Amino acid sequence: MRRVIGSWLDGPRSALSNARRQADETRPKWRGEKLGLPAEGPGSAASPGRRLVAFLVDIVLAALITAAFTAPHFPGDWSLLTWFVITVIPVSFFGATPGMALVRIWVARVDSTAMVGVPRAVLRCGLTLLIIPAVLWNFDGRSWHDRLSGTIVLRR
Repeated sequence: MRRVIGSWLDGPRSALSNARRQADETRPKWRGEKLGLPAEGPGSAASPGRRLVAFLVDIVLAALITAAFTAPHFPGDWSLLTWFVITVIPVSFFGATPGMALVRIWVARVDSTAMVGVPRAVLRCGLTLLIIPAVLWNFDGRSWHDRLSGTIVLRR
């Protein structure tokens, strides 16, 4: 009984410390814990650093491929089309872009073990172009574009 009424009898500091303790007990301890993912190793949620490196590799690769076709002029916005293609097709069928394969991460569906598929890959890519959905994360390591497309990026 003391535990129930003690917090208001002991004053506001005690109530605040009890609330913090309860919040700490319910908070996940690692990214992906609520989804049943391991804390480390293969199958765990990919870190933001790995995802950023993969994204930068894909952007540079898209620019180089496009520059090969537009030389001697700069590729301009055509690089976006190339980036879209080298993102959507590999993610749809293989689960990873060239940059993701390099840093050993991949995209998986949260609801099943099936391939990501073209509609989800197009949605992820389109939302990445908006930038904001790709940089706002939850504690499970999923950004808005992952949550809206029902995917997660995992380590290999």
